[in-house]
Amino acid sequence: MTLIGDSVSKNPAWVCKQADSLLASETDSFDYYQLLMLKAKALMFLSVSDSTMCYLDKIETYCEKANRTPEVIQLCAEAWNVRGNVYSRIKASADSAVWAYRKAYGYAMQIKDKTFVPDICLNLGDAYVRLARYDEGSYWYRYALSVFDSLRIPEEKRFPVYYGLAQVNMELRYFSKCDYYYDLAYRFYDRMQPFEKHIYLNNRGNSYYFREDYETALKYFRRSLELSNQYPGMEFERNLTMINLGEVYLLLNRTDSAEYYLSRCYDFFHSIGNISALYYIDTQLIELALKQGNLELASRRLKEAVKPEHIDPNMVHIRNRYLQHYYAEKGDFKQAYHYQSENQRIDDSTRNEWIKMRVMEIALQYSRDSTLMKKEISIREKENQVLRLHQWLYAAISGVLLLAILILVIRRKRDRERWRMQTVMTSLRLANVRSRISPHFIFNVLSREVNLHSKAEKDDGNLMGLIKLLRRNLEMTDSVSVSLADELDFVSTYIQLEKEVLGEQFTYVQDIDKDIDLATVHVPSMLIQIPVENAIKHGLRTKQGKRLLNVQIRCGGEAVEIIIRDNGGGYREKSLNRGTGTGMKVITRTIQLLNYYNRTPITMCIGNVPMDDGETGCEVRFVVPLDYSYQLNKR
Repeated sequence: MTLIGDSVSKNPAWVCKQADSLLASETDSFDYYQLLMLKAKALMFLSVSDSTMCYLDKIETYCEKANRTPEVIQLCAEAWNVRGNVYSRIKASADSAVWAYRKAYGYAMQIKDKTFVPDICLNLGDAYVRLARYDEGSYWYRYALSVFDSLRIPEEKRFPVYYGLAQVNMELRYFSKCDYYYDLAYRFYDRMQPFEKHIYLNNRGNSYYFREDYETALKYFRRSLELSNQYPGMEFERNLTMINLGEVYLLLNRTDSAEYYLSRCYDFFHSIGNISALYYIDTQLIELALKQGNLELASRRLKEAVKPEHIDPNMVHIRNRYLQHYYAEKGDFKQAYHYQSENQRIDDSTRNEWIKMRVMEIALQYSRDSTLMKKEISIREKENQVLRLHQWLYAAISGVLLLAILILVIRRKRDRERWRMQTVMTSLRLANVRSRISPHFIFNVLSREVNLHSKAEKDDGNLMGLIKLLRRNLEMTDSVSVSLADELDFVSTYIQLEKEVLGEQFTYVQDIDKDIDLATVHVPSMLIQIPVENAIKHGLRTKQGKRLLNVQIRCGGEAVEIIIRDNGGGYREKSLNRGTGTGMKVITRTIQLLNYYNRTPITMCIGNVPMDDGETGCEVRFVVPLDYSYQLNKR
């Protein structure tokens, strides 16, 4: 049985014959069901799914009735693992594959011998990758590596993990990391089984396909086809490679070669009912018809294409790209744009998955390091109890010293961070001075006041107001926070200077709750100034008719709500009066920096609102907690 088992992937047809000859002399025993397992594996490689499932059902029935010895439990684990392979390879049902592999993993973890566990972990990783759950796929590959470490399995046995991790990074378009793992796996290429060599060549070819390096991808796919042609039992791998060859030739505009390979592999996947592969082939045939200039054939193939329940995101991405081409050829540019947008959404999702995967990798690495550390401590404790006591003593002393150093470092880092934050906010405000109190504004006010003084004697309140505005503006750029009284006084001074430009139809209203002590409540510096100035500059200054500006301050329990509303037509992205956004950048960046040091954040909301007279206005709303801290210390 050992000799037969070594040939399962190389010559599955021969294994079936040998198993049948031995089964004739066996009865309903453990050895009998081990032989059935070998035959089931061989039939799986021959893509005969129904017979494979039949034998697996018999093995499972035997395992349920037999005594739960380690050998029987391992046989049950192998049966569920093969069942998962059938779901994955032939039936293209990744969800069912995950379910089967998890059953296999549960049985494998019940026995002392864990040598079978890494293989199941690898299969789980592959299944999750096919489901586009790359974070979980990466987790199971990493977990397989940790099991290899604990079992002290040599490096040359780990290459499936390496090209599995390469596959994850390929799916996430992290090609430098992808090549790193493929290079690790290639060191043991000569020791791989034929089907493992196919996986390596096929997946590495795919990595160059996604980089749009089609010539290099073609070289790997040709090597994969040459390999599978040497082994009659690798019919599934051979036809899968032909799909990839057809796709690459199609992208290289070699339509004759593309049609040759796609037509050769279609009947095979149709015979085994692999809907996922048929979906992929239909996708290529639609594009092939378009490249051959036959729009009618493309329409017919699209109508007759299979519709699987679950589709790999990569296949969806390819189909969308070709459907975009199809609808563009038909002149339906709305549909073409729809599929282009869908692909952009898939790309965004891939980037999110990459972030999740990196978090999972860090968590697993931490878990592995912690486990190894605990094992090392346990070994040392068993070797020498006295040494253990000394180690704890040294560890305690070192911990105290480390803690003291860490506290000192944290304090210095916190001080540096506080000064850095202070510098950032100050530089932002100084950079915004020119946009808020522009030279044109200063010139206009000074010119107006000079003209008025030259014609008649007049109170110089506006000129003094301008001086006050400039002085307070420079003072406040260096302040993290100011009282509501100071902020409103600054706003009132600014509006008083602008009133003559805005005319008699301008109305400014302050609506403040009597319960609010404006002198004690603090807000970030410029919180109200910048929205007020934006309302005047970009909304009210060029508006015809009534110009309204309203500042409301309400007390809402443990927070103060500040609302700045105008009737300047609302925010319009394509407005000619649209500014650079520097002022709002100052506000948002300041709030983000301050929120980092507070448990309860300041919230901000900007949007267009309907006014009483049917006009559209712009409203900026802030909610500032009463216990908000401006000390730049983490609370």
